Amino acid sequence: MIDQRLLRHLSKKYPNIKAATEEIVNLSAILALPKGTEYFLSDLHGEHEAFIHMLKSASGVIRSKIEEFFGPELTRDERDELAALIYNAEAEIKRRKRSGEDFEKWCKVSIFRLVVICKSVTNKYTRSKVRKRLPKEYAYIIDELLHNSDDENKGNYYGQIIATIVECGIAEDFIIAFTDVISSLAVDKLHIIGDIWDRGAHPDAIMDFLMGHHDVDFQWGNHDIVWMGAATGNWACITNVLRMNISYNNFDMLEIGYGINLRPLAVMAEKVYGDDPCQYFMPKRLDENKFDPIDDRLAAKMNKAISICQFKVEGQRIMAHPEYGLENRLLLDKIDFEKGTVRLRDGEFPLRDTNFPTIDPENPYELTEDERNMLNALEASFLQSEKLQAHIRFIYSHGALYTICNGNLMYHGCIPMDEEGNFEKCTVNGITASGKEYMDYLDSQVRKAYFEPDESEETGRSGDLMWYLWLSSKSPLFGKDQMTTFERCFVADKATHKEHTVPYYKLINRKEICEKILLEFGLDPKDSIILNGHVPVKIKDGESPVKGEGKLIVIDGGMSKAYQKQTGIAGYTFIFNSRFMALAEHKPYSPLKKDGTQEFHTPVIRTVKTLEKRMLIKDTDIGEELQKEADELKALVRAYRTGRLKEM
Repeated sequence: MIDQRLLRHLSKKYPNIKAATEEIVNLSAILALPKGTEYFLSDLHGEHEAFIHMLKSASGVIRSKIEEFFGPELTRDERDELAALIYNAEAEIKRRKRSGEDFEKWCKVSIFRLVVICKSVTNKYTRSKVRKRLPKEYAYIIDELLHNSDDENKGNYYGQIIATIVECGIAEDFIIAFTDVISSLAVDKLHIIGDIWDRGAHPDAIMDFLMGHHDVDFQWGNHDIVWMGAATGNWACITNVLRMNISYNNFDMLEIGYGINLRPLAVMAEKVYGDDPCQYFMPKRLDENKFDPIDDRLAAKMNKAISICQFKVEGQRIMAHPEYGLENRLLLDKIDFEKGTVRLRDGEFPLRDTNFPTIDPENPYELTEDERNMLNALEASFLQSEKLQAHIRFIYSHGALYTICNGNLMYHGCIPMDEEGNFEKCTVNGITASGKEYMDYLDSQVRKAYFEPDESEETGRSGDLMWYLWLSSKSPLFGKDQMTTFERCFVADKATHKEHTVPYYKLINRKEICEKILLEFGLDPKDSIILNGHVPVKIKDGESPVKGEGKLIVIDGGMSKAYQKQTGIAGYTFIFNSRFMALAEHKPYSPLKKDGTQEFHTPVIRTVKTLEKRMLIKDTDIGEELQKEADELKALVRAYRTGRLKEM
């Protein structure tokens, strides 16, 4: 029985039987449509060009549509050119204008072909939904073009629309807007399974793009959580994100993208390490800075300066939180400054760099006055960065530690488990939990640390939990026994650099373990799967992204250029449409050639699961909500007909 108050509330929007039944018909029709295509991506790591290309191309789906509708009609080069137009309209238009061909004729032909492709990606949507995705300035025109008929009169009408677009000089802008519509409609819902930031040049550009997307959610990764902590002003998180991005030469993103003032760090680094070559801190140049080129020697000094600050600040946090169990990462006090060695758990090792002018051997974790002043200035920059704070608020409002959508469980790292496959009991802030309960508790506390920092002080400095989740072996985001940053900076012996994965990553090869995880989160193992990011799949070494007999899919294939030598590929897209689930395996993204043309690396698409029957909207999470709305409206109609409510 539906509550009378709800019915009265509904009656304000649907004041009579006609209005209510009209909406019931609409909802019933929507429920009968095929579900939209969901895309799952992980570990973007600032590779904005590759990421945007993947979305523009719909990970190969656009290319398949071109082959389907124009394969017999167009040459290979013409099909390539059409694909190039949809993937990067601005670049293709510029190339065409330089070619000396009849540009107006090309525009007319291109619009006609774009209409065909757009129709193919809209056929599972209601007309109303398509309209909502159209740009306001061209909504009427595109809607008319998409719903033309083969009737002769209508054909003339249709041709005149295209001709007028060209004659009025808006063809370029129209084509760009139209290709955006195609890309938008090809991907109905987008899931980002962690790690937007670090290594690559422009995570800020990725976030700008995603904030304009019609339907996106996030499952936070370890590289996201440390930026979320940095946005609270936490020094341990700030020093980590700066060290990583300085080491990858990402100065444009830091200073231009987010407005982080690095001058205090540069001044201090030059002052302290002026005569130090800092040879082991030279940046890795995966991308070049366009606006803020920093000399490698200065970058190396800045890298070393912030690294030392990181080890000091982390040491302070470890001692402030004995419950974190991170005492093994207290290493500054293990340095023998006379011998030039450090005592690690596997023995004593020589240091390859012994210049520590800011470390007091008697009190190695104490910051110098210059270091404190510098960190205070950096904290202010992070807190006052409007763009960074906007990005972080968006990733909070659209994200979570894990997400369940349409029967699939998504998370970035792992679920802590022991060697036997039992959910590991973990204690944080005096609370002991495991499995789903542990994930839910951490999610709530991460939100509290950002939105209620004053209240979170009782359990440690605001943001400390995010730092803990960044590097703890008990973290569902990290998944290793330790983070050996100090060793990689100062110890030559690579055996000390090893970070061993937790038992989870071996256990997920077993179907029963994956099913156990699904059951823990209230899902039916027969119909559900796990989508997991974080650990790059080394395809070249024979690894498979499919685990547990298909119950878990790892979709980190190495979009980051830093990992592509290890993986042999450049990332995965997991595709879930109304008929099947598939993995698209990508080759490294190539920027435009000198002549403005694009290189085409169509991904290898492998079907993981074929659905027994086509999945309709009524079978989805949204479908459940829509069905509930329809049932409530039916109750409203009954109330009108029985006289319980008066029609208006």
